[in-house]
Amino acid sequence: MYSAVENRISRRKFEKEPITDGEREKIISLIHQLNEASGLTMAFVEDGSGAFQKLRKSYGLFTNVRSLILMKGKKDDKDLKEKIGYYGEDLVLAITDLGLGTCWVGGTFDKDELTIDNGEELVCVVVLGKVAAPSLTEKMVRSATHRKIKSIDERIISDQPLPQWVQNGMEAVLLAPSAKNTQKPMFKYENNILSARIINDYPMDLIDLGIAKRHFEIGAGGKFEFGNGGVYNVL
Repeated sequence: MYSAVENRISRRKFEKEPITDGEREKIISLIHQLNEASGLTMAFVEDGSGAFQKLRKSYGLFTNVRSLILMKGKKDDKDLKEKIGYYGEDLVLAITDLGLGTCWVGGTFDKDELTIDNGEELVCVVVLGKVAAPSLTEKMVRSATHRKIKSIDERIISDQPLPQWVQNGMEAVLLAPSAKNTQKPMFKYENNILSARIINDYPMDLIDLGIAKRHFEIGAGGKFEFGNGGVYNVL
């Protein structure tokens, strides 16, 4: 899975050719597994292009969007957004391993074109599909929206030199996607206890926290507790 962490980049331009039946079956099977583990209700949509045909926003220009995943769950799940990020990133990385492109999308789509059940909240979507080499437009969008990756020292507060397992986890965190590349999730290692937190003042923040926690686990092993400020348990 770490190779997918290293290889994943957000893709906004897709080929017109749809994904194969085999790819679709693998993705749907994994969605079912993750839903069972998390209590989420993520769902694959074969053709969600209608949600991207009416909006023309400057940030996140998309081309040939077809397949997507509804990132949703029960409204009363107190950890809904963080779970979406945590389990959704597992899904994104698995799709990357299939050789497909993906992109987390928070606001540049028309929710009215997508159907969810009563009692559910559609938090965001993940678009996916076959991709070629990045186009000039993609490169320009990526350059305009991506600042320099922050260093480990800028992402963690510590009262001691970082042990190797923490460094390994943080290296994976630096490769985690975040809304508008803000890289807001912060980690703290004090009194030999590691925790993760985010200033929750933007709709995608808790999603980003879940993504960052999952990346840390991939790099270091172990398991985070859910919640803003959740503690990491070494296995």
